[in-house]
Amino acid sequence: MRRPMRVVQPQKDGPRANNDINVPEVQLIGAEGENLGVVRTSEAIAMAEDVGMDLVEVSPNAKPPVCKILDLGKYKYSAQKKAAEARKKQKVIDVKEIKLRPNIDQHDYDVKMRSVEKFLGEGDKVKVTMRFRGREMAHQEIGLELLNKVRDQFEEISKVESTPRAEGRQMVMVLAPR
Repeated sequence: MRRPMRVVQPQKDGPRANNDINVPEVQLIGAEGENLGVVRTSEAIAMAEDVGMDLVEVSPNAKPPVCKILDLGKYKYSAQKKAAEARKKQKVIDVKEIKLRPNIDQHDYDVKMRSVEKFLGEGDKVKVTMRFRGREMAHQEIGLELLNKVRDQFEEISKVESTPRAEGRQMVMVLAPR
């Protein structure tokens, strides 16, 4: 014999409102922001309906819970706008990668260093990768000197997040903006 499926009630997002408030008494704040004291929940819902608004629980953990008479649609809309504004203001830090070779020409080096400076100025981390091919593996000290030169060049606008370390056929260093 099969067991009957248990029906899970969908979880509502946002504050509880009107008949979802299941406590006997609430601390009531009026539509104009005035404190109306502790009132029975049914009376508070009736007062909210009289003015054509909703009873919304603003502080559920208080004893008794604090409820306010306001327009639920406007309240949710303003909360959504605040959340969108907060998301817009946060900065996502990317990790940009610059690839070098040990025998890089001076002009090519300068071009790549301008990119590093731009990335650090924008607040991004920079991963400097030194690639070795063939016999270049026998002279890793040349690559290490070049990475140290990069580190010294940007020491006033960046800090070394990870020092140069060998990973197979490449050497990696990460710079972060100060």
